[in-house]
Amino acid sequence: MLRRALIVLLCLVTSGLSVNQIRAAEPEQSGKWIPLFNGKNLEGWTPKIKGKPLGDNFGDTFRVEDGLLQVRYDKYEKFDRQFGHLFYKTPYSNYKLRVEYRFVGDQCPGGEGWALRNSGAMLHGEDPKKMTVDQDFPTSIEVQFLGGNGTKDRTTANLCSPGTNVVMNDKLFTPHCTSSSSETYHGDQWVTVEVEVRGNKSFRHFVNGDLVLEYFEPQLDPRDEHAKELADEQGSVMLSGGTISLQSESHPIDFRKVELMILED
Repeated sequence: MLRRALIVLLCLVTSGLSVNQIRAAEPEQSGKWIPLFNGKNLEGWTPKIKGKPLGDNFGDTFRVEDGLLQVRYDKYEKFDRQFGHLFYKTPYSNYKLRVEYRFVGDQCPGGEGWALRNSGAMLHGEDPKKMTVDQDFPTSIEVQFLGGNGTKDRTTANLCSPGTNVVMNDKLFTPHCTSSSSETYHGDQWVTVEVEVRGNKSFRHFVNGDLVLEYFEPQLDPRDEHAKELADEQGSVMLSGGTISLQSESHPIDFRKVELMILED
């Protein structure tokens, strides 16, 4: 019980979330896969789309059809950098996340060139209530999902770091994105990405069962103004937990499963 209480306190300090929100992370049993997406609706999830207030699912961007959590843009005239994120209600610290996804269709008109067949899962993220209305991305560790263009190699389960840094090879790693060692996945095939998250210790990315990337000590980047504010508020740059969200970056994507397993610290 003492160890669990310490885990809750540590996650509270490093995520800026309320006591009630952190306590909500504890009901699931460790060692068992639990669905975060129920296959029926968006229960437990809240959208935050750039330029819109929290909870406004502009253009029905995030929807559930045929048992799939879909990201769609058929109600957009153009994308216009309206990046979106769908936040799960509960923050976590030590866990495995398993996501099955596929890219479908064509990119929304007006989407950035780099956003073609591009999405991701944002982990150790900030409370969306702390985001500004026009903020592009939550401060977080991004597990980037990329699809091939049919010809060139393009890895998936990469690392991107909006407002954050990590440690690699015993050194602070500050580039915004770095590629994994995964294969390229063209077309609309399903891909399974699993991430093992150990609080402030380590992240490990797996694609279809293969380890493709590993790094350590996720932390806020004081060079980023908003991240520095979060670090000052919590009294440390180190991240030991936070929110989970799925991205909307202008290319349609389906999520078939979003599952989580609590790990003992």
